[in-house]
Amino acid sequence: MGNDPKVEPPVFFTKPADAIVASGVAVPYPSRTENFQYEVELVVAVGGAGRNIATGQALGHVFGYAVGNDLTRRDLQGASKKKGLPWDTGKAFDASAPIGAIRPASLGHVERGRIWLSVNGETRQQSDVSEMIWSVSDIIAELSTLFELRAGD
Repeated sequence: MGNDPKVEPPVFFTKPADAIVASGVAVPYPSRTENFQYEVELVVAVGGAGRNIATGQALGHVFGYAVGNDLTRRDLQGASKKKGLPWDTGKAFDASAPIGAIRPASLGHVERGRIWLSVNGETRQQSDVSEMIWSVSDIIAELSTLFELRAGD
């Protein structure tokens, strides 16, 4: 990190299935952290399997979209980064991915729109989906060169 994100390929981290929490469900404070943080994210639910998906075909693999909250044990993530280790302990813990309802892609793909996070009525983050460095198509195409994408991812 610290390089030009438009030149470098995107960095990916995983969230296991048990990290997903439905909107409105209480999330317990995770163990072994003193620096628990959150970030609003656009969630893209994959609906069709594929490997080495062309950018122009990528949106055909999208089931839908949601707004998510990426919870992070930032101190554990930072310690892993310093050692060149995977970020799993900081990112992939239980209940670390609360998401809202998935909006089907059949209603249209999300290319722009306000996305924000507020805490007790105070806006903490806000932007527009159109400001993403990498498009959803680019992300799916790149990920599919590393992993076989499957419905439910």
